[in-house]
Amino acid sequence: MTHTLGASRSLAPAPPTSRPAARWTAAGGVLAGPLFLAAGLAQGAAREGFDFTRHAISQLALGGAGWIQTVNFLLAGALLVAGAAGLRRVLDGGAGAAWGPLLVGVCGVSFWAAAAFPADAGAGFPAGSPDTATLSGHGAAHMAAGMAGYLALCAAFVVLARPLADRGHRGWAVASRLAPVAVLTGFAGSAASVLAFTAGAGLGLLWLTALTVRLATTPANH
Repeated sequence: MTHTLGASRSLAPAPPTSRPAARWTAAGGVLAGPLFLAAGLAQGAAREGFDFTRHAISQLALGGAGWIQTVNFLLAGALLVAGAAGLRRVLDGGAGAAWGPLLVGVCGVSFWAAAAFPADAGAGFPAGSPDTATLSGHGAAHMAAGMAGYLALCAAFVVLARPLADRGHRGWAVASRLAPVAVLTGFAGSAASVLAFTAGAGLGLLWLTALTVRLATTPANH
């Protein structure tokens, strides 16, 4: 009899995910973008010779104070990975629960790779650097990591449109499918203006913040 009762307990369904706990663990996805962008803007304003119209935020990892931006990359990556785990709890086995968080996690790992392989100097930053940048191995790895991470993030937006729609946020779902177009348009415009790239990257991170908040604060319709 004792053995039977023990087996019955082991077969009992797991309790549903706690909404407060899920929201707490999803906080990384909410905070990652705003903190990363705020730190980048503050550094860009303070670093001598840095010009947002000529230099990418990634270049802040170069020079004597570059360690600050390196830490910024590492912290953002950690928050994104934590946020991905929280997002999985929020979706709780529903639509997008597998691929959405996984893709956000890939984006987080790409920030760690960007920290490990810094961007190339160029456009006169840091001071004394040539105006024309030469693509190095670590610079190529940095670019590849960034592109892979943002492509994963864009794919996550498309995947997460489904749970948004399932929760009754059809306008948000449409916006989530259109967000990748805006992000990639910014990247495509980087040849003409570095600001276009910065705007596209920033938009992607801020949209992740917005949709994570929306999903975490709206119960699923079971």
